[in-house]
Amino acid sequence: MGHDNKPGLKRTLGKFHLWGIAVGLVISGEYFGWSYGWAQAGTLGFLITTFLIATMYTAFIFSFTELSTSIPHAGGPFAYAYRAFGPVGGYIAGFATLVEFVFAPPAIAMAIGAYLNVQFPTWDPKMVAVSAYIIFMALNLIGVSIAATFELLVTILAIVELLVFMGVVSPGFSIDNFVANGWAGSNEFSGEAISGIFAAIPFAIWFFLAIEGASMAAEEAKDPKRTIPVAFIAGILTLVVLAIGVMFFAGGAGDWRELSNINDPLPQAMKMIVGNSSGWLHMLVWLGLFGLIASFHGIIMGYSRQIFALARAGFLPKSLAAVNSKYQTPHWAILAGGIIGIAAIFSDNLIVIAGQPLTANIVTMAVFGAIVMYIVSMLALFKLRRLEPNLERPFVAPLFPYAPAVALILAVLSLVAMVYYNFLIAVIFVVLFALGFVYFKATHSSDAMQEGNEMLQVPTEA
Repeated sequence: MGHDNKPGLKRTLGKFHLWGIAVGLVISGEYFGWSYGWAQAGTLGFLITTFLIATMYTAFIFSFTELSTSIPHAGGPFAYAYRAFGPVGGYIAGFATLVEFVFAPPAIAMAIGAYLNVQFPTWDPKMVAVSAYIIFMALNLIGVSIAATFELLVTILAIVELLVFMGVVSPGFSIDNFVANGWAGSNEFSGEAISGIFAAIPFAIWFFLAIEGASMAAEEAKDPKRTIPVAFIAGILTLVVLAIGVMFFAGGAGDWRELSNINDPLPQAMKMIVGNSSGWLHMLVWLGLFGLIASFHGIIMGYSRQIFALARAGFLPKSLAAVNSKYQTPHWAILAGGIIGIAAIFSDNLIVIAGQPLTANIVTMAVFGAIVMYIVSMLALFKLRRLEPNLERPFVAPLFPYAPAVALILAVLSLVAMVYYNFLIAVIFVVLFALGFVYFKATHSSDAMQEGNEMLQVPTEA
């Protein structure tokens, strides 16, 4: 049975909704996570890192849009790699995407806990994070998801709040504060500063991580050939502007070293300017939660779809593809990702990796998955150009082959640097990949392969 004969998802999303999803999935990255990059590279060094990563993402999104519009499938990168390279390629992209989407939510949940801790100091951030998981897994389990219009609303509120933050701290902004000790804690550019620039790569990626998740809504988009390119391109431009603005204004508010290695740099930066009791600070905390929740809920939906799709295709235990008879939701997929995320929240009680804070390690693990997926996606783009020259391509990657080559080269460079500076996390990633691959090889049947080929309309040459 071909993919076209399968029940389709209702096409209700316009380009503005898709822009809201693309930015909403990522917007929490503007609120926290990036300041760990300051701890590695300093403000000036991290600016260089962010410029390199923003270049990579811009080239990647323009290239990834070709794949999304040519193969508008809810499987996203898994579908593109499967079509280009067959089941093994599908496994690599699917596993990498799964790691990205399973490990990003616990980091966001910890940030939710940290933000609420500013308002309620007696609340344990970890318990708040677990509570967030329970609430949003329950909403997904019973089929009550945040509608695309609400996702768009909270995304706009989150953007407005970032602009308010910049406006409130701007009177106290000082470029001297921003550049002081800006090279890995020193005023001098040195070998240590260069090392810090590369070590900070995961935290610059966090500014943009998961924007590609909007491709998973391709089957729900009105006229995806037109709406997806607009949403992706407008989304990456929005995020680049916000990333630069947030960094500059936070770094110029006072001693930026007090804002590194924490989960709530924006409220703490605002405290430097307006004090602890300002109404602006309380508004930042509450509206800032909209940005975190938009990303948290959206990525939970993303990981559940990935687990469900991989299990349905025989890449994970079939039980994870079960759909609840009452609510028609993939309940075991939702719960499985949540259990892993909650375990990650408490993993610092079991192991300390490289002396870094827990959130930094979780962010790094998610970024490993993302970078591997980006590499496979760009390779799939090149392969499909050669394998299927007549494939309908409503959006053609500009500056081909140069733009995707830039994205691919910078992604490989990022992966090499991340392995070098985060070797133990890289080992954990590889071990998880190997265990999953052993399961895949042991259980993936020829029937599942044939079904996958038909579902994704894989040419016989693949």
